[in-house]
Amino acid sequence: MPEPSPLKSPGRLDSFGVFGELSVGSARHRVARIDGLVTPGMPYSIRVLLENLLRHEDGERVTREQVEAVLAWGTDGPSGATVDVHPSRVFLHDTNGVPTFADLAAMRDAMHAIGGDPAVVNPRIPAELVVDHSVIADVFGSPDAYERNAALEYERNAERYRFLRWAKSSLRNVHIVPPGKGIMHQVNLEHLARVVVADAGWAYPDLCVGTDSHTTMINGIGVLGWGVGGIEAEAAMLGESLNMPVPPVVGVRLTGALPRTATATDLVLTITEVLRARGVVGKFVEFHGEGVRALSLPDRATIANMSPEFGSTCAYFPVDEETIRYLRFTGRTPEHVALVEAYAKAQRLWHRPDDVADYTETVELNLGAVEPSVAGPHRPQDRVPLSKVGQRFRAEAGDSSPPVPEQPVREHSVPEPAGGLRHGVVGIAAITSCTNTSNPTAMVTAALLARNAARRGLRSRPWVKTTLSPGSRVVTAYLEAAGLTPYLEQLGFHLAGYGCMTCIGASGPLVPQVQEAARDGLTVAAVLSGNRNFAGRINPDVRQNYLASPPLVVAYALAGTVDTDLTSEPLGHAPDGSPVRLADVWPSPEEVARVVETVITPRMFAEAYEDVLVGDVRWENLEQQRADRFRWDPGSDYLRRPTFFDGMSPEPWPVADIEGARVLVMLGDTTTTDHISPAGAIPADSPAGRYLSGRGVARRDFNTYASRRGNHEVMVRGTFANVRLRNQLAPGVEGGCTASFAEGGRLRTVYDAAMAYREAGTPLVVLGGALYGSGSSRDWAAKGPALLGVRAVLAESYERIHRSNLIGMGVLPLQYRPGESARTLGLSGHEVFDIRGLTGLDGSATSVTVSADGKEFDAIVRLDTDREREIYRHGGIMRLVLRTLMP
Repeated sequence: MPEPSPLKSPGRLDSFGVFGELSVGSARHRVARIDGLVTPGMPYSIRVLLENLLRHEDGERVTREQVEAVLAWGTDGPSGATVDVHPSRVFLHDTNGVPTFADLAAMRDAMHAIGGDPAVVNPRIPAELVVDHSVIADVFGSPDAYERNAALEYERNAERYRFLRWAKSSLRNVHIVPPGKGIMHQVNLEHLARVVVADAGWAYPDLCVGTDSHTTMINGIGVLGWGVGGIEAEAAMLGESLNMPVPPVVGVRLTGALPRTATATDLVLTITEVLRARGVVGKFVEFHGEGVRALSLPDRATIANMSPEFGSTCAYFPVDEETIRYLRFTGRTPEHVALVEAYAKAQRLWHRPDDVADYTETVELNLGAVEPSVAGPHRPQDRVPLSKVGQRFRAEAGDSSPPVPEQPVREHSVPEPAGGLRHGVVGIAAITSCTNTSNPTAMVTAALLARNAARRGLRSRPWVKTTLSPGSRVVTAYLEAAGLTPYLEQLGFHLAGYGCMTCIGASGPLVPQVQEAARDGLTVAAVLSGNRNFAGRINPDVRQNYLASPPLVVAYALAGTVDTDLTSEPLGHAPDGSPVRLADVWPSPEEVARVVETVITPRMFAEAYEDVLVGDVRWENLEQQRADRFRWDPGSDYLRRPTFFDGMSPEPWPVADIEGARVLVMLGDTTTTDHISPAGAIPADSPAGRYLSGRGVARRDFNTYASRRGNHEVMVRGTFANVRLRNQLAPGVEGGCTASFAEGGRLRTVYDAAMAYREAGTPLVVLGGALYGSGSSRDWAAKGPALLGVRAVLAESYERIHRSNLIGMGVLPLQYRPGESARTLGLSGHEVFDIRGLTGLDGSATSVTVSADGKEFDAIVRLDTDREREIYRHGGIMRLVLRTLMP
């Protein structure tokens, strides 16, 4: 495990008199003691924030008033207070790590240009990156799938990986886990997480922020952490604090135990449904009650992972006996485990079920009421009982499933009652994602179900693309040791790679005849054990996506369709013609527990992580630059110097009103970052595809948008280009098109329209509905609009991370007043917009006046803290930080 660098002056003040010592064995650690300040009703997650503030109190950024605001939590103390939190480390993956380090490289260039020392642009706290987002499930269903996919990964991404090796060697405090080691959050859970950090004589809680929204998975082990924008992460790396409001905390009281037929996936889908309906955006969620003891740590991690899906900032499980057991089991040193236990108990961070906090609100959930479920077909919160999936499919398909000719499956076809492919066929069945592959109980259940089905003579349907992409090498180790791998492979679930793959849309092409039929109008479904199923995310040819537990992924691969009721209809038929139902092959909880307890050992974790920072021969043989400043290749199609610092002045310009703006796109509710940010494959006929073709890149070498995040020319052309985007300025058209009023209302791609507006000198705005920017913490969902010329977004509400990212790129988030919307105000998106009152943002203005062709209304300025105002005034966080570092 990489050790962090010494703290940057861990607090010059101790106005509360809390600095002391903690002895653990022969070791003595300095600590900021909170045990005497914690009130009985203070949530555990707030206690971690309290310690962070006390340790960093300096009277300037972290003040006594901030500490007092936290101490007053839950009382009649200060309302709306903000605090400055200092993460102990920043966590990244390759697709956002490459542009993050590219920004740092560009900052070094900018520092050099003004006569400063480039080396001062350097992470001040550990930046840990796991390469897990670039491998694609091109090859599947064969013993060599893993090797062939890995070879393709290096062929496509060697340039990006060489850049990461430059970052590792040239930037201090950068630690990189090479490809093929696992998924970032599972690696974090099983190995990287400290829970309590011992550094430079101090001991303190591990507070981890990450540029992936599912960083919250680490909440399951007692680490407070959440996703932040890539721009925020860069600032944190450079020593900046994260300014945030003191959050409300929703307590979720768990009682009972899960039924025999329910899994942790069923539980988290239930929690997602309940909390998304309850409304927890911008809030901490904390789990407590006797039911917590009934959950294994992997079960807790499964729940915490999907915090972004229910909308909360985090989903925290405090440290307890199960945390300590898991740390020992996964190979943490005895000394470190002893420190975690002693520190948590001494600091009143040790969870006691009878120590109930005074939560902002409490949600009660009986684990015994959880039933087998999936979620879909478009949102994680849309839970469907397993018996109702067929009904949900038919209701959702509706007019989107026009009649098409039956499509015969030409290879190894299993005759169907009416022959051929029908609407609802499962085109993808993927055991994927850290959400569920980190859970041994779920994975062993799936493998035992595969064994039982194979022994009954069942096989996956030939049109189903079946993949296994676990988040850790430990998974394949225990499946092999249990003798279960051959059964998964008999059903086509061969190892395809250690990476996110299908969960992030790197699913590769469908079976050819299924892909052809989908493009002819067949409604194809995907079933995956992931956490996201937004429209267009998993595969552009898949219309409906369902999240499910790993065993249900196997079951749907056998059934071959989602237009069925797995609780009553057969999965298939044995060779003798007898029907085989799900209940016939579902393993007993006792057998699953026996395999988990007898097969999985601490040694498996030790062997999987002993060389976690060392890559295979392909990684180690990559040529790399060794220089303070990166040498950009002008011919590169993967890495280009970002333009965010072009034309930057030493001091920020005064904030000015926005006049004569046009609407670039007008979007509805729950517009996700998947709709905004480029993701998935790059279509040949898209602006990005035409750009690459014009540079001589062959279609087969386009790769994905994720792999080209270091090239702003590709990414800006893919912004608002999602094939499922519904833009109200282009009614009846699905995809990245809009009306270009600079060209008489002509229908154009969003990119081409933005370029026409740029040539005319017209600023742009985006109109959105509720929960604008929900989904992943994609910085390009803010970078892309900023480069297109978007100056402001006007929406009914925002997801926290995306709003922060917009501010970080100098884009102003505005919000309609309660009860108002584009509809109630009669906005069509065809108006010319003036936004006045922005000059007051240099002061304390909280609203602006918007004029739109005679319609005038006030809008709320969603710059919620003084720090956010300062960031916006500078034109974004990167410019602010660079100005701070200037000599």
